[in-house]
Amino acid sequence: MSDTVKLERPFIPVGIAVLTVSDSRTLATDTSGAYLASRITEAGHKLRDRQIVVDDAEQIRELVVQWSKNPEIDVVITTGGTGFTGRDVTPDALEPVFDKKMDGFSVIFHQMSYAKIGTSTIQSRATAGLINQTFVFVLPGSGGACRDAWEGILAQQLDYRHRPCNFVEIMPRLDEHLKRKN
Repeated sequence: MSDTVKLERPFIPVGIAVLTVSDSRTLATDTSGAYLASRITEAGHKLRDRQIVVDDAEQIRELVVQWSKNPEIDVVITTGGTGFTGRDVTPDALEPVFDKKMDGFSVIFHQMSYAKIGTSTIQSRATAGLINQTFVFVLPGSGGACRDAWEGILAQQLDYRHRPCNFVEIMPRLDEHLKRKN
């Protein structure tokens, strides 16, 4: 095969759950969660669950960990609770249970955000990591931030066809450390 011919990879849908963290939103008024849900299904992925919980660290952690143990959920995306007010506890709830933290996500997210909103990006504690071999992305609650994260990072990294690499192709290998112990 010549170097100019590339084999096309098939699209592989992944199971994704969306969690909105808010004391005031309902499914009817949750525009950020609705945006993410629509992009997930439009991309061809499977929206496995979508819920809203109040800004309570225990409730956030409990639901995300529960989802991370569900074999049909490969990715959890949270929106809301990443700021600095007393009610913003999403990173505090989830980072302690990350098996691995994804520092690059926060770096790239803030670079993209800085290009749009300048230094105001420092008011977000967007983060990501792995919990039980499930990718967890913790996004701000604003629609613009969710759009930036989806369009600028997640849509590509959750698409098996994205080159040179993507999260989908490494999903089968996330539990290698567990297999070696057995």
